[in-house]
Amino acid sequence: MKKIHSSLIIFLALGVFGIITTEMGIIGVLPQVTQKFNISPSEAGYLVSIFALIVAISGPFLTLLASGINRKIILLTAVFMFAVSNIVYAYTTKFEVMLAFRIVPAIFHPVFFSIALVTAASLVPSEKSGQAVTKVFAGITVGFAFGVPLTSYLAEKISLEAAFLFGAIISIIAFIGILVWLPSMPVQEKMSFGKQLGILRKPQLWLTILTVVVIFAAMFSVYSYFAEYLGQVSHMNGSWISMMLMAFGITMIAGNFLFGSLLQKSLKKTSLLFPLIYTVIYLVIYYLGSYFIPMVAFVFIWGAVHSGGLIISQALLMTEAKEAPEFGNSLFVSFSNVGITVGTSIGGWFISRLGTHQLIWCGIMFALLAFLLIVVKIAISNGDKKR
Repeated sequence: MKKIHSSLIIFLALGVFGIITTEMGIIGVLPQVTQKFNISPSEAGYLVSIFALIVAISGPFLTLLASGINRKIILLTAVFMFAVSNIVYAYTTKFEVMLAFRIVPAIFHPVFFSIALVTAASLVPSEKSGQAVTKVFAGITVGFAFGVPLTSYLAEKISLEAAFLFGAIISIIAFIGILVWLPSMPVQEKMSFGKQLGILRKPQLWLTILTVVVIFAAMFSVYSYFAEYLGQVSHMNGSWISMMLMAFGITMIAGNFLFGSLLQKSLKKTSLLFPLIYTVIYLVIYYLGSYFIPMVAFVFIWGAVHSGGLIISQALLMTEAKEAPEFGNSLFVSFSNVGITVGTSIGGWFISRLGTHQLIWCGIMFALLAFLLIVVKIAISNGDKKR
């Protein structure tokens, strides 16, 4: 039984890996997409922002609606649609079709993610649920570490079609694993919509949601154009960009553990420190971005710090959504994607109006705004405790 649970958790993590590869893998191949469809980088950026926007709009509502449906059916449907969408990306000759099929998997993204976390926790004794959730969550950082750069590498060395078929194969393997290993999981006790929606009455939750949006905008206004920036400003070729994407992702895994450890010591100090460190990172990238070797070295530091934004945002939000963790998870997925949409859109505007190098100031602007919001949140929280 223990072996079955371990195998299933691996396939759930693989499903999350497939989701991140589909959502974020596009970042590493935007230059090839612009060439294939003869469009501008800011137009290609819509492939990132439309996915994030749909996740943001549909996430909480679809998670609520799906809360009474057999979990196995939902998980299988989601990974199947991810596989189908990647196959469409591989063979379509029209940008509009590709854009439409960014919407399809985006609808299933938050539902799969939220339910996969809850399913993993339910498969093990309660004292081990945190470990199970962490393993599934690892699919995100591993997706950044290997899924995104492998997609970029395959596009550069073989073809754009091969890059997207890689994403399809990952989702098909996850589908087979969940089909074979996961038993039917009808929902035994459904939490009422009212109880789940009740957490939205908390003003502190909405301030935290806004903070999460701004943190993700700070991160993804620049990261969404990672390949474009390294190509145009640092003058790296496709192979170097693939290696840098992998280096970025691998140090994200290390950063995940580092910031996880810091969060355990102090959520307040770590969340205050993060946007300030990110601002310093961006300033160094701006002034050293055109120098090849320093930029190569600095990508490693950038990746380690970047992962902190993911876990800090989730920790901030879950402290305000303890009463409905499944719905809270969907809010995190949803509003982090609002941040990605905002960041990518405004980052695209910076590139089209001011040039690729000036993109960094967009990230700095959002990072400093995130710091300000965290200061306000802590001040309000301290004021409430004194009353």
